[in-house]
Amino acid sequence: MMRGHCRSRTCGTPRLKRTLPAQSRAVSTPRTLLQHLRRQAQPPGVLRSPRPRPLWLCSRPSPAPGGDRRGQRRGAAELPAQGSCGSEPASPGGRTSSPGLLRIVPRTPCPGGLEPGDTERRHSRFGSLPANRERLLAEKAAPRSPQPEAGRMRRLLPPLGPCSARDSETPSSSSRPSPQPGRDTSRLSSGAQPGTARPATLPGTERPPPSDTRSKRDEPSRLGRRLLARDPRQGGDRGQPLPPPSQARGDTAKPGTRNSPDTPPSPLTAAPSARSEPRAGAQPSAGRTCAGAASELRHRHLAGLRPRSPLRSDAKAGNLQLLSFQPRTLYQYRYSLDVQLHHTSTPSPWGAWLQAETLIHLHRLWRDQGGEELLQVQIRDLKAQHQPEEERSQESTGGSPVEIALSPEARAALQQPVFIFWNSGKVKAFYGNGAENILISNLKRGIISLFQLQPHAGTTVEEDASGSCQVTYTVSNHSITKTKDLLSCSKPKSGFTSINKIFGVEWKPSSRSQYVVKDSLLQSVLAEESHVLAPALRSRSGIKISSRQQLQLVSPAMPGPAEVSGHSLKDVLAGTEARPQPLGMASLPFRRVCTHCPSLRAFLKDFDGRRVKTDTSKAATTWQFQRFIQMLRSAKKRDVLQLLRTVPEETRPFLVEAAVATQSVASLAALSDFLDFSKEPKSLQEKFLYTAAFSPQPSGELLQLVLDKLDGKQLAPEIWETGIIAVGSLVGKLCQQKLCGLQVVERGVETILRGLRGAKEEPLVVIYLLALGNAMLPETIPTLLDHAEDGPTAVTAAATSALQRFPAPHISSKVKQVMRRIFHQKRKSYDKTCRLAAAEILLDNHPLSMDVINILLATSEMETEMATFLLLKVQNSLRDHQHVAKKIMKDIMGDPQINNYNFFSKVGISSSFSGPLTVTQDLTSTFGLDLLFLEGGFLRKSVSDFSLLSHGQRLRAAQVTFEAQGMESMMGENLSEGEEEPELMAGMSATFFDVQLRPVVFFQGYTDLMAKVLLSSGEPTSVVKGNLLLMDHHQVIPLQSGLQVTIKLLGGLGLDISADIDVSVWEQELKTSVSARGSLAMDFQAELDSPFLQATLRSQTEVETSIHFDTKLRFSSSPVLMCLQLREEQVPYREVFTVSRSAGSQSSTARKGRRGTVPGREFALHQTNSKVCNLLLTAEKE
Repeated sequence: MMRGHCRSRTCGTPRLKRTLPAQSRAVSTPRTLLQHLRRQAQPPGVLRSPRPRPLWLCSRPSPAPGGDRRGQRRGAAELPAQGSCGSEPASPGGRTSSPGLLRIVPRTPCPGGLEPGDTERRHSRFGSLPANRERLLAEKAAPRSPQPEAGRMRRLLPPLGPCSARDSETPSSSSRPSPQPGRDTSRLSSGAQPGTARPATLPGTERPPPSDTRSKRDEPSRLGRRLLARDPRQGGDRGQPLPPPSQARGDTAKPGTRNSPDTPPSPLTAAPSARSEPRAGAQPSAGRTCAGAASELRHRHLAGLRPRSPLRSDAKAGNLQLLSFQPRTLYQYRYSLDVQLHHTSTPSPWGAWLQAETLIHLHRLWRDQGGEELLQVQIRDLKAQHQPEEERSQESTGGSPVEIALSPEARAALQQPVFIFWNSGKVKAFYGNGAENILISNLKRGIISLFQLQPHAGTTVEEDASGSCQVTYTVSNHSITKTKDLLSCSKPKSGFTSINKIFGVEWKPSSRSQYVVKDSLLQSVLAEESHVLAPALRSRSGIKISSRQQLQLVSPAMPGPAEVSGHSLKDVLAGTEARPQPLGMASLPFRRVCTHCPSLRAFLKDFDGRRVKTDTSKAATTWQFQRFIQMLRSAKKRDVLQLLRTVPEETRPFLVEAAVATQSVASLAALSDFLDFSKEPKSLQEKFLYTAAFSPQPSGELLQLVLDKLDGKQLAPEIWETGIIAVGSLVGKLCQQKLCGLQVVERGVETILRGLRGAKEEPLVVIYLLALGNAMLPETIPTLLDHAEDGPTAVTAAATSALQRFPAPHISSKVKQVMRRIFHQKRKSYDKTCRLAAAEILLDNHPLSMDVINILLATSEMETEMATFLLLKVQNSLRDHQHVAKKIMKDIMGDPQINNYNFFSKVGISSSFSGPLTVTQDLTSTFGLDLLFLEGGFLRKSVSDFSLLSHGQRLRAAQVTFEAQGMESMMGENLSEGEEEPELMAGMSATFFDVQLRPVVFFQGYTDLMAKVLLSSGEPTSVVKGNLLLMDHHQVIPLQSGLQVTIKLLGGLGLDISADIDVSVWEQELKTSVSARGSLAMDFQAELDSPFLQATLRSQTEVETSIHFDTKLRFSSSPVLMCLQLREEQVPYREVFTVSRSAGSQSSTARKGRRGTVPGREFALHQTNSKVCNLLLTAEKE
């Protein structure tokens, strides 16, 4: 629909096109347009169109006698009248219009004519408007039925005065007929009656001077002018326009103009409408120009006024009236609290349930001049109930609740009043008894939190019992909805968690409150809150917490005490009997005293020298490890030191692991006195260092202890190497906790860098580079790049291995440039393992298309085994849905010059593949195996990788690497051109839970190999054996109700990894075996603390597993045959759910559980490996 704005002196054709039917828009000139519309007219005078469109256009005044008619012909066309403002001949000297035709001037709105849409609404029913004028006016004057709320704004808009024609001449007088009785003539202006001559100009309008250069944005829209015409704050009524801007400003209009009070009113505008009767004292309706409307609109905008419907309340506008409480009035609210805890898994015990009801008395104690009020809040007659002791299933409703008996001391403390300094919903301050019981004080905070609100919509930060949180308000009618973002709440730090989120807790909270306010008084509140928490590795062991608060005003209000006189808030509070103290709104953390937990002192009294279980592959040992951690956390230094000195020597490593995992001040002090690196056996020292490196959330004190033990002592080489690697791991984890600024962390970094600069021997340089890889500090990347590009083979391999551990954001263009030079051997020749590591860095960190293409092209010049391995790496990335370079590689593979038989027809036996082992709702475990062979068929390097992917986090759980070099010379094979002859060596390195361990060397040199073959005891070499604390989480959740829930997660892992290598010269066979046995024990619990009930929900899970990776290689034939076997033994598991409740002197415990066994399996690696294994194993059986 075309808007009727007075915008320009020229009536543009494009505005006209939008008001015509689609089939008429191709007509360009007015004459052809007229002919076309006449052909389309059926019956005569009615415009035919598939969908009626309004011709809401204005008559343009004819020029004065002798004026130019070309502008009229260009800007007007004769059309059949349809909803026109009138049909009359032009002024003398102008062109005469035929009866019933409309002269179109698109740029000027109809002066006081019908509303836009009237023609469209009545066109199909009445046909030609001039023939049915009487009927239309009669319907227009009839009262309208109430409209729905969505359409009331448009129906209630008042009529507008006519806009002045920008190009009109001096007004001329003309006779006007009397208005029809009963018709609302305020909608029509002069000259709008049918059958009358239309004047050349509108009465009361003048042509603006040529200097008027107002822009279009200064012109008000149709809706803006109509809103301005009926602003109730300016005295206008429902249908009454406001006075012109000149009268509103107090200006005196010139006589003879429409704005002048001396000008007689028009007959059509003199009679007010029956449904728009002005109020007493209101200004009479007067015509207004577009300039006046625009000026008033700007004036209203600058004044901050917003036109609105008089029927629209503040609630609909998003605001409510300010809240307040009346003096000498006692307000009684009925308060109820409902809290539930239950397991999300089935079958399980029902859980814990608490319900409390009380009466809240509130009255205003004092009010300052700014309107801020001091309110007294008091709890009366509180009653609490809990679920009966008998068990019930998840579907049943159970028996009737049991009332909890409260002690007289608790009742007296509950009835002590608290005070809030309150201003229209905002709690400015909270006052109470600072020495009160924490649980009771928190319960009162939960009640006060319900009075924290605001009467208008928006987002803000509020402080209540949950802490300082971001909240969002929405207002509708008398209702206020508050949504709290519990993840944004800031409160005093009272917990800790593991650095790796895979071993943490998933938390999904929600909070929503509904307020009802009427007559500036809070009527009711309904607040609901829920929390779902579960270990990240197993959501089925989760716990759900639900809290529901309800506050309802008990009507009618009762007479209350009088207000207290005082000049200030401090004086008023000092005059009260309770003498309250200022308190914080956030709940205070409460620490439960465990009465059934084992104590170290009691254990020492009963200790009679019995042996502690140390088989790390059994779940019973892992549970015992966790019990010792709990005992040591509450023990004193002398008790810990006595335990370490009393137990047998074979048990001490187990207790050292528990003391390091505890990380309490007492346990670290006891370890500092007990451990003497100059005297103690190496095994205990190495156990201490490795346990510190695997700590889930180490402290600065633990790093300080490690550095002190390494400083200034003549240590065995393996102990020093293990200590440096442990320092790197501790520095990295402390920096992940944003503790890089600690002085002890800076000391640790300097220890590693200083040792790297002073290291002369190649093995020691490798150790320092591995320590930098554990630390993963971005500022050490330049140091790693220098050693990667310029160092010998072992140093380059260690440096590139450390760079592979950095996340993608730290792999800058400079790093990629160095990796390109290493892969393409721009400066010198590199070992094939170093070149492949550089290629992996380029491919795994947002590679460029150029890098991928160059790597693929380089395979045509490589040896067969190396090219085969690299091409398989690229193909694996295409199958991996989460690989960052999948899209780029897929696009490159679309090029037939690269994706062809010439590139991917390598016939080597090297392989690289990965695939999922286990896929659950929360966890995906993958296994990858890379095998790089020499041209003669000997194994150069094998990498076995076990990774965990959970909730967007990736963890390298285990990576075992076997390397053998120098085999070519032993078997008489030739070396590649430019390649140095390596020393005969075989070794292994391992990474567990993102911690690189010290490499293990099986043999080095031919003499050592023969000695190991002849003197081998047949016993496997232990790589890692011990207990690790993987999960350590402690979280305090203050509910809005004031109750507290404490979440605890403790997860231990017993691990025993050993490796064995067997070389048979007579049978020309090589066998390697890696066995990993372990047990995982996880204890997840939620504790609810309240003044009436204490409940604990507990979920315990245990798993035992054993994985074997065997390799058999026969080099008696050519090519060398190799068989790989990965198998897993059966996995027993057990899960127990426990619910404990304690209310007063009554307590109960319910327990349910389940157990089972997952059968063992053997994993199929790839088809070629299966064929070779079938051949070798069949020959072995024969």
